[in-house]
Amino acid sequence: MSELKYWLGFNLVKGIGPAKMQALIGAFGSLDTAWRATEFELRKIGFDQRAINSFIAARAELDLDERLAQVQTAGINLITWESPDYPAYLREIPNAPPVLYAQGRIKEADKWAVAIVGTRRLTSYGRQVTRDLTVGLVRNGVTIVSGLARGIDSVAHQTAVDAGGRTIAVLGSGLDCIYPSENRRLASQIIDGRGAVISEYALGVHPDARNFPPRNRVISGLSLGVIVVEAGERSGALITSKFALEQDREVFAVPGNINSPVSRGPNRLIQRGAKLVTSADDVLEELNLTMVAEKTAVQLALPESAEEAALMAHLSAQPVHIDELSRATGMAASLISSTLTLMELKGMVQQVGGMNYARIREDGPVYEVKRET
Repeated sequence: MSELKYWLGFNLVKGIGPAKMQALIGAFGSLDTAWRATEFELRKIGFDQRAINSFIAARAELDLDERLAQVQTAGINLITWESPDYPAYLREIPNAPPVLYAQGRIKEADKWAVAIVGTRRLTSYGRQVTRDLTVGLVRNGVTIVSGLARGIDSVAHQTAVDAGGRTIAVLGSGLDCIYPSENRRLASQIIDGRGAVISEYALGVHPDARNFPPRNRVISGLSLGVIVVEAGERSGALITSKFALEQDREVFAVPGNINSPVSRGPNRLIQRGAKLVTSADDVLEELNLTMVAEKTAVQLALPESAEEAALMAHLSAQPVHIDELSRATGMAASLISSTLTLMELKGMVQQVGGMNYARIREDGPVYEVKRET
């Protein structure tokens, strides 16, 4: 515990990142000793004057015991390079974060993770594909990683939560500065038994444009592969895919309408060699994650209520409209709609356009590219 406060202390010093942290540990053996280093000793291991001045000023001002207590009172765990629960794959990347602030729990099974990222301005097609892919991966024991942003990220996280799976959200701000603010409830759901919300940024750090590229390297670093669903040509999702390639991770892309601005990113990735994705099976096979599917032995969900059973009796591979289901079952359209939404998240049915639903085929859903109007 005494050493932990020094990890926190150096994390709070502006200008000391992974490379300098490694140098400190190598030179002094422990961060406890490094915290008491002289200016001469710091210069000897390669610190520039700016970093030295920043450290000396912070050391004089910071009450490390108070700062650590503040973090722990907020229910936040500090995970360092030396922690046994530091994510194994993240540890392998260049300049891995020395300290992670985490709420919720990262489990050993989360090493079987895939990132799903994309635009904040998603289309109905992007929303549907994200939900389908997320449900397919979650049902096969895969953890979903994303950035808690609006759009594709939020859909991926929320679908994973609703489907009973695990998900990890990586922030570009402190854990007390959830961004966007409307995702605070989603963050709470994730923390409450469905995964973890993590950040390399200290409490009080507000979201800033320069924080998000480093955040994206953590998203890809936690994952075996990155799926880009929809993204413009200058999207942050493409930055994540670039980090994935640098980290020797797989890059996947969902093909889209050639006339849609948000499909230009993934279509371009496919042209450059990214794996084209039409279903979760494409990802599972490419990453050799079928063994995870077999281990978890997750099968198609069975009806869990009288309403689900009634609807399943009138659904087939051919799309059926909600109004027709209402006439056939005698159920109110509102009840049918809410029940079908839950069934869709469980992978039992699929919305195929408008208010039409069909039962999921054993070989997975079929995606249609439609022009947005």
